[in-house]
Amino acid sequence: MLPLRHFRRLSPAAIAMRSIRLFVLGTLLVVLATAVTFTADPASTAMASAATRWLDGLTAAQKQQAQFALDSAEWTRWHFIPSGPPPAFPRIGLTIKDMAPAQRELAHALLKTGLSQRGYLTATQIMELETTLGAMEAEMRARGERTPFVRDRELYFFSIFGTPAASGTWGWRVEGHHISLHFTVVNGTVTVSTPTFFGANPAEVMAGDKKGLRVLGALEDPARQLVTSLTDAQRAQAIVPGDAPNDILTTTKVPAEPLTPGGLPATAMTAPQRQLLTTIIEAYTSQMQADVAAVRQAHLRKAGADAITFAWAGGTARGQKHYYRVQGPTFLIEFDNTQNDGNHVHSVWRDFAGDFGRDLLREHLQRDHQ
Repeated sequence: MLPLRHFRRLSPAAIAMRSIRLFVLGTLLVVLATAVTFTADPASTAMASAATRWLDGLTAAQKQQAQFALDSAEWTRWHFIPSGPPPAFPRIGLTIKDMAPAQRELAHALLKTGLSQRGYLTATQIMELETTLGAMEAEMRARGERTPFVRDRELYFFSIFGTPAASGTWGWRVEGHHISLHFTVVNGTVTVSTPTFFGANPAEVMAGDKKGLRVLGALEDPARQLVTSLTDAQRAQAIVPGDAPNDILTTTKVPAEPLTPGGLPATAMTAPQRQLLTTIIEAYTSQMQADVAAVRQAHLRKAGADAITFAWAGGTARGQKHYYRVQGPTFLIEFDNTQNDGNHVHSVWRDFAGDFGRDLLREHLQRDHQ
């Protein structure tokens, strides 16, 4: 900065101009500092803030529907089929349908703290597919066919477990047909974000204004590229004989167990094939908010990327019924596209030891009660 005596030599106009520049520079620095603070906000702090705002915006009756004890058995009760009485899944929580417009905005703000921009788009597109599916089933009923499920893009349940706090221990869930998202925060750190389930029916919209939409195409295409790149010797290890299973094999089991056969190990792949394997994994991790994705990647690297395997069952041409899995020492990805004649996807990421943060929460609760 120039010394004060220098300003005395300047004309009033020059002094005014310099003052404006200094003011603009100071304002810019404040804006940049604020932007950096916002960007650097840890996922757990953002989640706690969004969850608290959402809860504070609910009525007492709504809060009773939405909030559960951290050690509630409801925390590990989950599914990905439609909501409702059997044969559907009777969920509890607070639905989007039962929220006022301002409450819905706050619920979506919470959802955004756990997902990346692509993940949030995926989730909302899956919700919108309920409208497409409803129209398809209306045509089926007009032909006299039975359709047992309710299709409603607002029938997605938000739930909080424990009390949200930036440095606390708590969790939250968003669940409905083809979406099941779980986030566990322990001592102010997002430690677990599994199970993570995304599904799509139809996998590819075949008619109407959404024709050609493949909500989960990014999960399917690199896996097909990988399996079709394999040599005969590699296929002998990777391809599981017989038809593709009609659903993910772990279903909703808690805990999930490693599957056999494991398939083709990463160490038996060429460099381009290993890159495709990485692309598959990143298609799943990139659905999560950056800090959450980093936790998954860190667990994967610590366990050893060379130990990851790839297995495939079913046809390899697009449109054929198929299934694949990517499995490491600590995690499992399953992708199944067999229902509705190969146009209905179920995909999941499971953590063998960490689903729902069971062990971490158990340790935390035991310490609190000592």
